[in-house]
Amino acid sequence: MNIKKSNLFYSNKMARIYLMSVERTIGEQAMQKVYDLAEVPADDRPPPNNYARQFDFVYMGAINTALGQMYGYRGEHALTTKAGHDSFTHGLAEYGPITGASDLALKAISLKIRMRIGLKAITETMTKFSDQTTTIEDGGDYFIYTIHRCPVCWGRQAEKPICYSSISLLDAGLRWISRGKHKFKLEEVACHAVGDKSCIIHIWKEPIA
Repeated sequence: MNIKKSNLFYSNKMARIYLMSVERTIGEQAMQKVYDLAEVPADDRPPPNNYARQFDFVYMGAINTALGQMYGYRGEHALTTKAGHDSFTHGLAEYGPITGASDLALKAISLKIRMRIGLKAITETMTKFSDQTTTIEDGGDYFIYTIHRCPVCWGRQAEKPICYSSISLLDAGLRWISRGKHKFKLEEVACHAVGDKSCIIHIWKEPIA
């Protein structure tokens, strides 16, 4: 694998949670092979448990590529989906903008307003603690979540969108926003890995029946 650093960085803590989630599933020995294939430096196996922006995007993309090589499409999908979920429940929910939104989320306000507040907090947090730069817009029947610089598919090429962990992170966030009562349709409609400028996920406002 030809690794060329991006000089864009993910939070050490978020990368660590993601990688430890994968390791708990596949085991330490297999994880070391993933690190070897992705050419991750020894000091970042996993990265330190702090909020510094130091984990290069190229390693996030290369790790997911390695998972696909070792476990195939379905294996990569399952592993990164779980890692994305864990990234919210064990990491993102602890960050300032998210915890600041929790009081509002508990108040007796409509679900759509809670979604707007919670999704805005998620985008602000991802932008504040990483270089990925994320925005949220209202698209009418759905919210438009745009990752302008995506670490999980960095340097990759695919025939269809592959940001499974980003979708899973949002799914976990929406379960938190709705107090565990609702599930929502999420669809990645654009992905940098297939040649699009940005990775875009549509989040439908109405819960799945």
